[in-house]
Amino acid sequence: MRIVVALGGNALLRRGQTPDAEVQEHNVATAVAALAPLAAEHELVITHGNGPQVGVLALQSASDPNLTTPYPFDVLGAQTQGMIGYWLLQSMQNALPRRQVAAIINQTLVEAGDPAFADPSKFVGEVYDEPTAQRLAAERGWTVKPDGDVWRRVVGSPTPLRVIETRVIRLLLESGAIVVCAGGGGVPVIRNEEGRLEGVEAVVDKDLTTSVLAEALDADVLLVLTDVPHVVRGFGTAHPEPILRASAVALRREEFAAGSMGPKVEAVCRFVEVTGNMAAVGRLEDAAAILGGKAGTIVTPDGRYPV
Repeated sequence: MRIVVALGGNALLRRGQTPDAEVQEHNVATAVAALAPLAAEHELVITHGNGPQVGVLALQSASDPNLTTPYPFDVLGAQTQGMIGYWLLQSMQNALPRRQVAAIINQTLVEAGDPAFADPSKFVGEVYDEPTAQRLAAERGWTVKPDGDVWRRVVGSPTPLRVIETRVIRLLLESGAIVVCAGGGGVPVIRNEEGRLEGVEAVVDKDLTTSVLAEALDADVLLVLTDVPHVVRGFGTAHPEPILRASAVALRREEFAAGSMGPKVEAVCRFVEVTGNMAAVGRLEDAAAILGGKAGTIVTPDGRYPV
């Protein structure tokens, strides 16, 4: 089968961990250990988050006295794709030495007039208490919002239309390579009035980009892997209820947080609706079990799996 996997940001950096390279490399090795059995038997595309990493680079760039202006977010996104792609590439090569692995930098096409640019909602970077977040916002011109009981910077998150390098990814897959791509949702670009690609100051949601890419690649399965075992109905209430199986239609009737589970649910529902194939949300360490129908929240056109 052709499987597309979206790794959540927790695969690289868990809440409370310092963003040191050594910490992230250890987490990547753990993630690859869970994915290597899938890669050994199937075609595999891996995408990944970059929120904490792009936030660290943005803070470094804004604080660098040698720069007249900080690096824009499209450039920072490309930097994180290279860094995280390298870690995943090397770890997967070590786990499966007989397989070819490619890590590539991607651009994701968005609409110049997307309303998300006027209402930033995508969390990036480190967590702060409210006074620190408000001070940084005033000093650096940031927009900050609460993320649970902490505060973080937010930037615009326009809807992904297409991964520009989709044909290249398909060629790599057909050659037998494992592909790491679309990190952080891809570098957001628009087509300007001259028809040329141009980077924009935004972060595209990784799960939505992964869904668009999986559709374009004719994937059989989309797995959105995070640090929770299931999608939960009534999360944060006195009576939470895990959802084990659902149709896309039924799942869309539920309400989920826009900044966390909402985009994941949207991604899997969209993939199922467009392709008629299976998608799921679950824990990274349960990847093989999810594929076997023994874990996670599995979404299919009729809510049944296996068929």
